[in-house]
Amino acid sequence: MTTIATILTEGYADWEIGLLAGAARAYFGIDVLHTAPGGKPVLSSGGLVVIPDRPSAHLDSRSIDALVVVGGTAWTRADAPDVSRLLRRMREADVLIAGICDGTRALARAGLLDEVGHTSNTPETLIETGYRGAQLYWDVPHAVSAEGIVTAPGTAPVSFAAEILAALGRGGSDLEFFQHLLAAEHASRLHLPPVPAPAAAVAAH
Repeated sequence: MTTIATILTEGYADWEIGLLAGAARAYFGIDVLHTAPGGKPVLSSGGLVVIPDRPSAHLDSRSIDALVVVGGTAWTRADAPDVSRLLRRMREADVLIAGICDGTRALARAGLLDEVGHTSNTPETLIETGYRGAQLYWDVPHAVSAEGIVTAPGTAPVSFAAEILAALGRGGSDLEFFQHLLAAEHASRLHLPPVPAPAAAVAAH
């Protein structure tokens, strides 16, 4: 089974992982493991308590297909968790690596954004880490997928989820339909044409 593992910290941003985890498990048949650097329960910014499946350091590259670093204020502090060794190990094993919002800082510190196209909340978000990939920064409002790495600003959880799912082989009409559902309220205000449901979804009803 395809498996996504997350890295959650105290104060993690609920909205940055909710859409991905929910869609992956319920709609796309992907298993989701939640981890934390210390392995202890973490409290989200919205007050949700998550009991991690295991400490992040105990992840095995042979048992996961993607590793997602979820944003949160912990990544901006001087005592931010050091997951660089874990990220580099997963990268070397060809595991898909993703980071959203300040979670991208962990990727930058690990050197994973020095040579691939990427984005974040702002260029300054990553420059503060001392990384060397500023020339490859995309100043865009949506997620960026490049060479097995997905990054996004915290305001782009929909495209972040979509890029990860596509990279895991779940692209096509089902994914387009999923994105349309989540963007419907914005499309109606912008008078955009609707995206038809995939044949499988129509048949199911």
